[in-house]
Amino acid sequence: MSSTPSKTPRPVADGDATDLGGPGNHDFTVAASETLYVGNIFALRADEVQMPGGTTARREIVEHYGAVAVVALDDEGRIVLVYQYRHPFGRRLWELPAGLLDMDGEPPHESAARELEEEAGLTAETWHTLVDLDTAAGFSDESVRVFLATGLREVGRPEAEHEEADLTVERVALDEAVAKVYSGEIVNSISVAGILAAHAMPGIDALRAVDAPWTDRPRAFARRKGHA
Repeated sequence: MSSTPSKTPRPVADGDATDLGGPGNHDFTVAASETLYVGNIFALRADEVQMPGGTTARREIVEHYGAVAVVALDDEGRIVLVYQYRHPFGRRLWELPAGLLDMDGEPPHESAARELEEEAGLTAETWHTLVDLDTAAGFSDESVRVFLATGLREVGRPEAEHEEADLTVERVALDEAVAKVYSGEIVNSISVAGILAAHAMPGIDALRAVDAPWTDRPRAFARRKGHA
């Protein structure tokens, strides 16, 4: 998805380095930036970005903590799904266990383990990075890391509140989850990507370590909130 540009012409100086080298070589530098809103889970800022040809364009960016999700796969080939109310859509959605990276200093794989326990009452013996997702690159820096967790063990859910107090948990065969994606029953984008990635996975050996480099992990909003 691309945002609608608002262009302001400016003269191009002789030898302007930002316009040399042809397509694929422009340096999209930020000429100015303005914070429009700061909330509990995201911020909105507007950047004036230098464009090819000597113009600038206003780009509105939603800054996000980033998030993690878990494909928890049991020994019978079933994955864990939660059925949770999502207020923007006014209904419950089938999703993978997931949560924000909003705990200061907590590594992403530890955040994922915490969410798996809080939402599904499970721990996992083995963890791998399954896939990284830039969920809305046209207007947000949100990036999500989806983990594969195996060797599951029931530990019980802690007491929950708000929407999580209402969610239900089910184990669904991976093939059945894929069918629910194609039927439109599972529409959460992170869950769709995680389920299809797990189904297409060539083998555990092809996956990255839990602490593999995460190029697009967002940092701007966490810095606003004083997190490390």
